[in-house]
Amino acid sequence: MLSVKVSPKYQVVIPKDIRESLHLKPGQRMQVVQYENRIELIPERDIGELEGFLKGMNTSFNREADRV
Repeated sequence: MLSVKVSPKYQVVIPKDIRESLHLKPGQRMQVVQYENRIELIPERDIGELEGFLKGMNTSFNREADRV
C-alpha cells in the first residue's frame, strides 16, 4: 500500500505507477466518494471509452408468462 501526503491546500499527488496503470491524464475529472472512514477517487470516463464494456454479457433471460 502506498501513502501520500495532504498538502496545505488539501491536494494529494497520485503515485506515478497508479496514474500509468489507470491511464489518467492531467485535467481528467475524478468522482470523490466518502465511504465510511475512507475516500475513494473514481476516474470519470468519456462515453466513447465505454463502448463494448458489456461485450460478452449474457442478455438472455426468462420472462414471466404475464410479461411476454
